Amino acid sequence: MDGPRIAREKKTVAYMIRLYCERHHADLEHKEGLCDSCAELHQYAHKRLSHCRFGETKTTCGKCPIHCYKPDKRERIKEVMRYSGPRMVYRRPVLAFQHLLDGLKKPRSSR
Repeated sequence: MDGPRIAREKKTVAYMIRLYCERHHADLEHKEGLCDSCAELHQYAHKRLSHCRFGETKTTCGKCPIHCYKPDKRERIKEVMRYSGPRMVYRRPVLAFQHLLDGLKKPRSSR
């Protein structure tokens, strides 16, 4: 079971992927609001968050000392975040602010 920190991170990444997909893949067939490629990325991101070794004490993934994403998925999520991050401030300011605060946490070293 995910705690509140991981649940919030899942909500944030889901919204970021949806924003990106709506803008970049509007012409593709969508299931539940996402194209197949973005739906796959969404599932992958949620799986990685559920298995994060730092759990509720994690910083943002970009500042984590351990990169648990496969290289291709890491590049895709970075592209999504570069697009969606600035737009979150206007569309979901509370989530954006909480994400910024989470990014201020000091990354823990791996055990």
